[in-house]
Amino acid sequence: MTSPASDFADIQGLLWSGYGPLTEACYVLLRVTDADAARTWLGSMAASVTTIDRLRGQRANRALQIALTAAGMRALGVADSVISGFSAEFISGMTGEEGRSRRLGDVGGSAPSQWRWGGAREPHILLMLFADADLDTWRRELEAGLGGLDVLDRLPTTNMGGMEPFGFTDGVSQPRIDWFGDRQPDTTADLDYGNLIAPGEFMLGYQNEYGLYTDRPLLDPNEPGAAMLPIAQDDPMRHDLGRNGSYLVMRELSQDVRRFWRFIASRAADDNQRIALAEAMVGRLMSGDALAPISMQAIRGVGPAADDIARNQFTYDADADALRCPFGAHVRRANPRTGDMPGGRRGWIARLIAMLGFDHQDLRQDLIASSRFHRIVRRGREFGEQMDWRHALQPDAPDPRSGLQFICLNANISRQFEFIQNAWLISATFNGMSDEADPLLGNRAELPPGHPTDGFSMAQPNGVSSRIDGLPQFITVRGGAYFFLPGLRALRFIAGYTNGHYE
Repeated sequence: MTSPASDFADIQGLLWSGYGPLTEACYVLLRVTDADAARTWLGSMAASVTTIDRLRGQRANRALQIALTAAGMRALGVADSVISGFSAEFISGMTGEEGRSRRLGDVGGSAPSQWRWGGAREPHILLMLFADADLDTWRRELEAGLGGLDVLDRLPTTNMGGMEPFGFTDGVSQPRIDWFGDRQPDTTADLDYGNLIAPGEFMLGYQNEYGLYTDRPLLDPNEPGAAMLPIAQDDPMRHDLGRNGSYLVMRELSQDVRRFWRFIASRAADDNQRIALAEAMVGRLMSGDALAPISMQAIRGVGPAADDIARNQFTYDADADALRCPFGAHVRRANPRTGDMPGGRRGWIARLIAMLGFDHQDLRQDLIASSRFHRIVRRGREFGEQMDWRHALQPDAPDPRSGLQFICLNANISRQFEFIQNAWLISATFNGMSDEADPLLGNRAELPPGHPTDGFSMAQPNGVSSRIDGLPQFITVRGGAYFFLPGLRALRFIAGYTNGHYE
């Protein structure tokens, strides 16, 4: 059993909720210009940060969250000895390590040199604002009170009524964090696919799906200011700067709605076929329901509401040959929904055979790792103008300039976000395929040179796949950075640093 996350007064609310009822949102990117003044401002803002405790107590009409990059922590005066306890990915940043952009697929038009923000224009602080009304007035008031900070950019959002720019229902499938310690990871009773995930997969300072604690900064008791931080659960002699915090990945994704639907129209004869092809590429119906048939045997125990079962609580066991949902469909790549040992509950002899690798009748079981070790919580928002897909096909249709401010939370950037992006989404050999990257997020770059990645295959009952080639790039990265979303005590601790010393 994992330890419950009961310190809700210290955890920023974004881990609990995407603030859906607060339909207005804006992300303000800040740069530190005066460390002393910026620390004063940060300390004064801590009391305004929305925590889970506040969300559980009453309905909020506003919410404020704060996250920082490693560069921002340095700019505020946090000692390198403290920052070094964070993950290498966070410390070097989304563009700071050679080869990371290539692994993430950020090449060509998505290369950091083409970004509006991030990379050479790396932010220090991310201020996230959510409101049910009058957000712009509130934002201007907050910006007028900034101290020691300049606004690098503002990333507005648009309420598209639960849809994303291509016209599909968004935010359907999310893992559920095991806040109260109901799960028993790494036990024989926990082998099936499930959507309840250990809190340590999303927050530092808690046990993850391996029953372990992710590395994070642990401070000795004599470290100035350490006493205000929580005690480390796995090392009671030290204080935990990471506990109740999470790594926040943010990427600005520009979606070419016209190009997407015009390409679909060029490969399909009528509206019904166009919708069917688009749904096959996405991997869901436009309504959000699963393409894969729902196997009740794959649902653990008494499930939630029927619509959630149809959209979220299913596996691909009943569609093993991908006749309903293609192997390369976006949502099947993003979450293959496999359990620790494919096939669900089995006896100890069968489990032993599986562990030794002698039962692999299908090589895909080797090619897809267990999904529960790679889940992320998504908290993004759409931006730009919404356009009906039929309108996008009109010759004089304007460019809606829309997309997604992608945000996800995870405790291990490499094993979660970067693994999904590299091994599942942009991989041209995912699931035993060849020459196919994600039909939505793929950059279409040859990998390696001479091997295209612009194909999309759909299995047919006769065993011969139907294949489409020449997919253009539909989504382009326009910015991105790795942030730390700290617990409230950690935020106050960071605000107290000056020139490597705590005051």
